[in-house]
Amino acid sequence: MTDSPLRDRTVVVTGAARGLGAALARACALRGARLALLGHEKPLLDAAAEALPTPALAVEADVTDPAALEAAAGEVRAHLGPPSVVVANAGIALGGPFATSDPDEWGRVVDVNLTGSAHTARAFLPDLRRTAGYHLQIASLASLGAAPMMSAYCASKAGVEAFTHSLRAEVAHHGIAVGIAYLNWIDTDMIRDADRYAVLRELRGHMPGPARRTFPADEVAARLVRAVERRSTAVYVPRWLRLAQVGRTALPPLVLRVARRDLPRLEADGALNATGPLGAGGTADRGA
Repeated sequence: MTDSPLRDRTVVVTGAARGLGAALARACALRGARLALLGHEKPLLDAAAEALPTPALAVEADVTDPAALEAAAGEVRAHLGPPSVVVANAGIALGGPFATSDPDEWGRVVDVNLTGSAHTARAFLPDLRRTAGYHLQIASLASLGAAPMMSAYCASKAGVEAFTHSLRAEVAHHGIAVGIAYLNWIDTDMIRDADRYAVLRELRGHMPGPARRTFPADEVAARLVRAVERRSTAVYVPRWLRLAQVGRTALPPLVLRVARRDLPRLEADGALNATGPLGAGGTADRGA
């Protein structure tokens, strides 16, 4: 798309080795952007970068390591120029009862999803200030309404929502726009892995029909890249999530009613077990 405002701009995407991050990188490249792909799994990042139709750089970096992100920002700047867009997409998840969860695994989810997002913003804010750029934070339906058995993920996504609103207010006078993406279920290996566990599968199965649907990563990426082009304050995929935003105070009592009805049976069946990190991305994070 030769008329895209992303043409000849540098875009950084974290968690870009697979899933939504890789799909969003492709969508931006098709609009003429130069891409910097950050994450674990350097071979996958290299392959994804080589497959893009525009100049791209693969940088292995852990978003929980501020020094690594500072080095990555310098490498991006040197090879592609200062970024005009940064997408904080890196994230992991695990399921299981909070009471028996592994404290280190629980903390790692918050560290990657929340603290890692803050480290990402900190590393690239000087570039975004120079380019009057745009920072997009990937959030979730979990930012609007928490679910049982996913306490670390829900806490981290609620946290990134608050962080995004705070950051937006701080940097607006520097010409930096900050947006947040509220996403529902996406067809990635994380969600496919979650569906292997009875408790997570059943809790999703009891959601209303539209809320249970999974969306292809490429379809979600197409919506997100349009939001990036418009420097949107908020984007909802699917669009009906706006209704959840409006009615978010009604969500906790609804979730509580479902949990009280279903969790005792699942507990009796021995289905309330810890999942460990979900999906190949979670496995790669644990290995790194």
